[in-house]
This record gives sequence, C-alpha cells and structure tokens, in this order.
Amino acid sequence: MLALLANAAWAFNFVAGKVGVTHFQPFLFTALRFAVLLLVLLPFLRWLPGRMRGVLGIALVQGVLHFSLVFAGLEASGDIVSVAIASQLYVPFSALLAVVWLGETLDGRRLAGIASAFGGVLVIGFDPIVFQHLNALLLITAGAVAMAVATIQMRQLRGVGVFALQAWIALCATSALSLLSLLFEHDQWTALRTATLLELAAPVYSALGASLIGHGIVYHLLGRYPVSVTTPLMLLAPVLAVVFGVLLWGDVLTWKLVLGGILTLTGIAVITGSAANRHAAAS
Repeated sequence: MLALLANAAWAFNFVAGKVGVTHFQPFLFTALRFAVLLLVLLPFLRWLPGRMRGVLGIALVQGVLHFSLVFAGLEASGDIVSVAIASQLYVPFSALLAVVWLGETLDGRRLAGIASAFGGVLVIGFDPIVFQHLNALLLITAGAVAMAVATIQMRQLRGVGVFALQAWIALCATSALSLLSLLFEHDQWTALRTATLLELAAPVYSALGASLIGHGIVYHLLGRYPVSVTTPLMLLAPVLAVVFGVLLWGDVLTWKLVLGGILTLTGIAVITGSAANRHAAAS
C-alpha cells in the first residue's frame, strides 16, 4: 500500500505539472516548486563539510537542469502519456553512464532491456500527437539524461541525509531558476496575481506530494525491505501516469503509444530487475 501511494504521488505529479506550466512559464513554475520545498526543509539546511562539492553538483544537474527540462517538455507536449513514458529513459541512460563512470558491466539481458526501452520511445515519437511536438520529446529525453547523471552522482555521494540533500537542491534550484526566469521569461507577477487556487496548488503539490511524500516513502521502504522487492514496484508510476493522463487530462491512447509504452516499460523492468537482483546478491 505504501508503494502504491508513492507511485500515485509521482504519477499525479505529471498532471499537476501540466496544470502548472499551462499557466506559469517553466522556469517560474519550477522555481515556485522548489521555493515551497525549501520552506519546508529549512530545518535540514546545514553546511556539510567535505561533501558540498558533490551536493552542489547534484543540485545543479537534478534541481536546475532535470526539472526545468521536464517541465519545459510538459509545457511543449500535446499530452501527458508520452512525457510520462519518455521520462523513464533515465533508467537505461543511468545503466549506460554507470559503465563509463563506475566501471560497471552490462550483460546481454540488460543490453536487450536498454534496446527495448529506446525502441519504445522511437515508436512513441512516430505517434501523430507526439510527432507534432517532437521538441517536447527531445526536452524530456534531455531531462532524462540529466536525471541519469544525477543518479550516478548520488551513487558516489556518501553520508548525506535525504532531507539535507533535498534542502540544498531546493535552495540552489530556487535561486538559479528565479534568475533564469527573470532573464528569459516575462510577466511573472501577472502570472502569480491571476493564478487560480488550482494553478497555485500545482507547484505546492509537486513539491510536497512528489518530493516529500513520494521520495520519503521510497526511502522508508528501501530501509526496511530488499532492493529487489522495492525497486520493481516503482515501475507502477508511469502506468498510473498514463491512467491519470487519459482520465483527468483527456489524453487519447493510440496503438503507437501503447506499443511504445509496453516496449519502454518492459525494457526498464528488465534493467531494474537485473540491477535489483545484483544488489540483493551482493548484500
């Protein structure tokens, strides 16, 4: 039930993000999201001697690059379904980067999973709805690469609590994205002044629902159950995001979206399952 709640929290974040970027421009929306998160996590914000370089690197890549690219992709996209599926490409990208940076190896099963995941996104790209918004797919893919880099950075970071890391990410992202919004966007005050309660709730939910509740539950589960049990359960998030996109946003499922989604999620399941099994064996 906790895993289901975490997946639902993450999946609904795509809907909240789409609502938010329909009114706010991407840099502004992302800055608002992290400003809310920063207010909540201020008690955890403290200097971390010897670890600040790694923490600030993650803050730049994940907080600034990843989230701004994903929300820019959501703004440019014609649907939620393709974004939810394509954003999962961070898993195969992480596997590939781990070979280069961490010296890990890929067996035939994981290589097949990577090929399936990328092949699925290629199929999605030829869907008429997505084809008209290929810039959105490219932005989401770039965001997935950024998340993959951040994943490798987090594997190398030791001795930093989850909330302390999120607090520093929130501080850096709020500052950097506010500046980017001032430089490249316009009418920020008008957007804030005219926002409805639903539009204002979008960045609040994205901060509290997705980051605190979603990630908090997952870290709790990882502390109590084997990785091989916990990690595969997180694959439900993009499936629920597809359901929410159809039911709440009016997305239309075409055969290309369905086929591409199956190929991508199957490939990710293979990669995730292999990694979880290796971790369990090593433990």
